[in-house]
Amino acid sequence: MNFQPLGNRVLVKRVEEATTTMSGIIIPDNAKEKPSRGEVVAVSKEVETLANGNQVLFGKYAGNEVSFDGTVYIVLNVDDIFGIIG
Repeated sequence: MNFQPLGNRVLVKRVEEATTTMSGIIIPDNAKEKPSRGEVVAVSKEVETLANGNQVLFGKYAGNEVSFDGTVYIVLNVDDIFGIIG
């Protein structure tokens, strides 16, 4: 995949959340919410605060989903990212 975001945007791949709670309760698929964290895959030239591989936290309904080679990614504005994890 070769995708270069433009403007103040980044391309993020969602990181799946755990399927069980800390107490061991299994969360069924229909009760799961979309993960709001992901890994930065591509960064526009204008963005200096993020790099490929950063784990980030973003709004649940932020960005636009796109699909490349069967994998779903999200194109996010930098303003939609709350911060870097880790």
